Amino acid sequence: MIAPQLPPIPFSILDRSPVREGAEPAQALRDTVWLARHAEELGYHRFWVSEHHGVPGVAGSAPAVLAAAVAAATSRIRVGTGGVMLPNHRPLVVAEQFGVLESLFPGRIDMGLGRSVGFTDGVRRALGRDARAAGDFEELLTELLGYFTGTAGPGAVHPRPPEGMRVPAFVLATGAGAATAAAFGLPLVIAAVRGEERMREAIDGYRAAFRPSAWAPRPYVVVSTPVSVAETTEAARRLLVSEAWSLARSRTQGEFPPLAPPDEVPAGHMTAREREVFEGTLSNGVHGTGDEVAAALSGLLARTAADEVLVTTAGYDRSALLDSHRRLARLAELDTRAVAAG
Repeated sequence: MIAPQLPPIPFSILDRSPVREGAEPAQALRDTVWLARHAEELGYHRFWVSEHHGVPGVAGSAPAVLAAAVAAATSRIRVGTGGVMLPNHRPLVVAEQFGVLESLFPGRIDMGLGRSVGFTDGVRRALGRDARAAGDFEELLTELLGYFTGTAGPGAVHPRPPEGMRVPAFVLATGAGAATAAAFGLPLVIAAVRGEERMREAIDGYRAAFRPSAWAPRPYVVVSTPVSVAETTEAARRLLVSEAWSLARSRTQGEFPPLAPPDEVPAGHMTAREREVFEGTLSNGVHGTGDEVAAALSGLLARTAADEVLVTTAGYDRSALLDSHRRLARLAELDTRAVAAG
């Protein structure tokens, strides 16, 4: 049986700098830079980092700083954020950060933006925000983009950089993110989820309502999903087990812990709710042998007509994670494809 051929679209990687049990957060940050170098060698299009505050299992708390380290350690791959949580920051500071990044690494920087606020009440208080801050996202986004276009308003500050720059901006589809991306004429990043109906409705609505802008002439959809490829289906599933368990803990106990070795995940001793989240997380990802993953991804891309795939896999075993990215790169023929920039 011949495996389906994946369409010639960009494949990219998001790494959240997961802390592995027994290791320090500093090692997680070094692991992110290490993985970015390999992603570039393998032909991935972008490498993005994330923003999480006060989370024991995630070291990525300062995305602009980490993006600078990644960009300095690489030479060709696009580097960005998935994303900067805009309600946590003043738009002027975000604009200046990305203006500096674009000045230092011209033509390689992406600005992925989200509307989430801190994970807990304590984190939100420390950030000087509350849960309602997410409702200010569109206003903050208008101000941020205005600093790049010079339309921030009468008497506005004119930061240098970034005025006159065009750092590609993306909106993460949390809450009303798809509608916001369409209204602002920006590319959309949306997670693949079980059932897919709501995801596909959001994508269809985004494309129908999209208003061409100076930032993007047409709709552009990036579908994000964990992808694990291994010699056997069980080995591919094993790579995803550690993060699925941490997510189950976070949803039931309010804290995302460091990634545990797969053998230490208490498969037979989960509560009903933990089991539900754990299995649901595994089913949201794409995992299997090369043929199985090619078939699953081909189906997902056919159903969504996505322009790009953002791989969000995290695993306890760094070697297995790199091997999975390498196998996916071969499946997608990333080393031989000349794909257009997103």
